[in-house]
Amino acid sequence: MAFDADSPDVWARARRQAEQIPAIYSRIDFDNLPERFTNEIAGDSAVRGAFRDKRAALLADRQRVAMIAGYTMTGDVVADAYAALMPQLGFRGMISQLETACRKGLDAVPDAPPELVAFIRDMERTPAWVDMDLVNEGARLERNGMANLAPYVIRGALLATFMNKYSALPMALTGTLTDSLAAKRAFETATFFTLTVLPGGLERHGEGFRAAAMVRLMHSMVRFNVMRRPGVWDAGVFGVPIPQVDQMPAGLISSFLLSFKVLGQGRNHFTQEERARIELARYRCFLLGLPEDLLGETPQQIVDLLLTRQATLRAGFDDKTCGSLVRGAMSAELSKDNTLTGRMRRGMERSFSKAYLVRNFLEGDASRAEAMGVSYTGRDRLIALATALFIVPRMKLYDLAMRAPGVRDIANRRLVSKLERLLHRYGHADFASDGENYRPVQA
Repeated sequence: MAFDADSPDVWARARRQAEQIPAIYSRIDFDNLPERFTNEIAGDSAVRGAFRDKRAALLADRQRVAMIAGYTMTGDVVADAYAALMPQLGFRGMISQLETACRKGLDAVPDAPPELVAFIRDMERTPAWVDMDLVNEGARLERNGMANLAPYVIRGALLATFMNKYSALPMALTGTLTDSLAAKRAFETATFFTLTVLPGGLERHGEGFRAAAMVRLMHSMVRFNVMRRPGVWDAGVFGVPIPQVDQMPAGLISSFLLSFKVLGQGRNHFTQEERARIELARYRCFLLGLPEDLLGETPQQIVDLLLTRQATLRAGFDDKTCGSLVRGAMSAELSKDNTLTGRMRRGMERSFSKAYLVRNFLEGDASRAEAMGVSYTGRDRLIALATALFIVPRMKLYDLAMRAPGVRDIANRRLVSKLERLLHRYGHADFASDGENYRPVQA
């Protein structure tokens, strides 16, 4: 393959997967890239809006494109190896062993399989570039957004993975087309990110560390379940289920937006506070299994990496897959609080999510939302605006309080308390994918 010479180490690791975990990768053709990947200048890609003009320049960097191509064909070797033990350990047995290893250590798991040991050891190693003081400071800075903004964008956070049939199919196969499962996945997403910003959340025995391990196993369970069933997955079209590049949007979107803002100000370096937020995101992504190659360090690197991922992902919207996922996510009931406050919050969240969809993924075209079955009315616009006017001042006040020596600790404690209440409202997160519930979807 032409890309092997441009990024040999990445491609060597990708090819070794067929030998390391044949149950998942033996049917992957590493000599031919799947339909989902495109590096043709004339091809239509997932790059949208003002970034379209940058696509040719992005594709001109052969080494970066080759690396993205390699990670389009790469899963998560250590988590995949553990997931491949499902026939022996059983669905619940695997989850139980991993949770015990995360909370109590490997010594607490009788006869821990070598694959579990390798999985935990991989997460325990601390890369030389990680500064845990910066990570903890980044978590402190992110609590404001997680407490005051996240509850209104939970639904919208899922939509980025639903707008492209090539990256959305695993979600459809696992049954997320239904309202109840869409709500469950939304709460799991919110729970994961909330746990990672709580004090000590990303320490070795923290709940954020455990959640990252469970998310990795969930993704690997999807890979194992779809690849072992003939006729469920077309590798020639979709490639590797949930490849590393498909974890970039969720893990790095905040870093991308911050980096884009920094570049817009004429800088290519972060302030100390900005670096703390970036360090948190980078370490969180590391725990999720993303290779360091994809994380970026400078604002320009971060922007270029994520845009190259978008520039090489072929555009494709399939109403049966993408449209159903969007409608399922939008119609899901995310709250059962029937008090007046609860009903008001529910209406604000739903309208704000619609605005998020139209503005961020449909280029402001409400008619495209209508075509998907999502009604975005004038009333929704007014409610979304009112919601923004409610959220932004509150966040600014907390931001000021978190900087003031006299009230900093008080504000931090209030945010932590609010995050703990939100976790209670989100409910228990399984972070698991039971293959018995999968339903084939034609895309």
